[in-house]
Amino acid sequence: MEEDIKPLLIPVGGDESDYGIMNIQFDPADLKCKRPFHVEPSNIVSVNDDTQRVTDEASAMNKRIHYYSKLTSRSDRALIAPDHVLPAPEEIYVYSPLGTAFKIDDCTDGYGKNSSIVTIFMIWNTMMGTSILSMPWGIKQAGFTTGICLILLMGSLTLYCCYRVVKSRTMIPLIDTSNWEFPDVCKYYFGSFGQWSSLLFSMVSLVGAMVIYWVLMSNFLFNTGKFIYNYVHDINVTDLVPGTNGSNRVICPGTANEDQPGNKSGMFPSVNNTSFELFEEWWSKSRTVPFYLIVVVLPLLNLKSPSFFAKFNILGTVSVVYLVFLVTLKTAHLGFHLEFNWFTANEFFVPEFRIQFPQLTGVLTLAFFIHNCVITLLKNNKNQENNVRDLSIAYFLVGLTYLYVGLLIFAAFPSPPLSKECIEQNFLDNFPSDDIMSFVARLFLLFQMITVYPLLGYLARVQLLGHVFGNVYPSIFHVLVLNIAIVGLGVTMAIFYPNIGGIIRYSGATCGLAFVFVYPSLIYMISLHQSGQLTWSTLIVHIFIIILGLANLIAQFLL
Repeated sequence: MEEDIKPLLIPVGGDESDYGIMNIQFDPADLKCKRPFHVEPSNIVSVNDDTQRVTDEASAMNKRIHYYSKLTSRSDRALIAPDHVLPAPEEIYVYSPLGTAFKIDDCTDGYGKNSSIVTIFMIWNTMMGTSILSMPWGIKQAGFTTGICLILLMGSLTLYCCYRVVKSRTMIPLIDTSNWEFPDVCKYYFGSFGQWSSLLFSMVSLVGAMVIYWVLMSNFLFNTGKFIYNYVHDINVTDLVPGTNGSNRVICPGTANEDQPGNKSGMFPSVNNTSFELFEEWWSKSRTVPFYLIVVVLPLLNLKSPSFFAKFNILGTVSVVYLVFLVTLKTAHLGFHLEFNWFTANEFFVPEFRIQFPQLTGVLTLAFFIHNCVITLLKNNKNQENNVRDLSIAYFLVGLTYLYVGLLIFAAFPSPPLSKECIEQNFLDNFPSDDIMSFVARLFLLFQMITVYPLLGYLARVQLLGHVFGNVYPSIFHVLVLNIAIVGLGVTMAIFYPNIGGIIRYSGATCGLAFVFVYPSLIYMISLHQSGQLTWSTLIVHIFIIILGLANLIAQFLL
């Protein structure tokens, strides 16, 4: 496509590995946005040809920009390149793990940056990921009242840590940090350890996201196939899985026959039983469907440029909006089923406080995770003085969305006749495969994840191969080995550990330990200490935040 072959500006000379992860740089401080900027080519999804990345004209302009930049030090802004030697603005795609890709348009006339409303929506759109599907389960694990409190507290804590990330660059004296990302700040304070540990934890979040996506894609493909087969063959089925009756049926799949842990439909057809059994054998949730996905997804992962798939980022928003609509309609039909008891459970209800509450904090760490790319998102805000306000509003809307979906599904779950313990880690599994609204939701999410998965794979390639080999596409062999390893991990988890709640909380607590709790707090304390402004109260508070992050990670392996 025409957009995919657009030439891209790259730096002349220098070591690409010296730049930080997600190092998408341009200066947001100037009113005239056509200032020298650098876009690391390994971080742009529209790189098609590693041997000829730029035109001769763009290369010449870039050399002239570097010439101007060499005339003075980085901290002296007296000499800047004039507009006539600068290239035209580029389109930049940014992605946050478990969120959706979106496009940041640079200025076209020197002034056209994003308004606060657009910035808030982009942050909301990036943070809203698959964690929303596990929110009712997380509230069930913590207890209804405890779950509400934890969502509010974790949202506030991660917002504060995100605020510390945004402010981290401004606390470095005598250096122009306007083009820095948070990994650059980590490298400044912690050297190569900060750089490589940032890479490690970022890879954990990316690979964790890809594993979750593979498990969910297998789930959605399996249920979509069952729905289509039953509809085409006009099969009337009777669920063996316990559930409610009526048009808004809710099921408890966790109590199904142990010989059929989701692999078979648990249904007796009213037509040819041999044909149905053959379909069940070849359309198994764990034995066959995860392998079928390889045929579709693996070729997409090996493309040099997945920029085409970034155009479908709107599907993420559509999916979330549809899920909110589905939850609202289901709740209206089912009504509320609540009983409040603080410490003891009964047959149908869980207590308000449960010792398993760290499982929800693990999920929430990833649900509110945007710290590795928040600086990039806010750089293009038209009014930089509103960054903190806009970030706070975005976090409020994200928390409100999680609360809305999680609380309504938990409250509306029909107890009795079913127990609240039946709430699944993916709440869509509590609706049978022949539920038309759930079918549409699964279809939306399946297509969205297939389009987002190559972007996740591309970023994993950028961060690993780009740092190890200095080239995001060293050879088809290296790329194929990496992609096969990631896909193999996804298939393995879909077969032996198809619990997205567990995967989400493990990856969330792991990558959150560094990006959310430890690095922002340490950097803030070090910067205050260097300026002689560190107080005992600040020290105690931020050490406590680090301890909370460490306890959050340890608790995931104890429960």
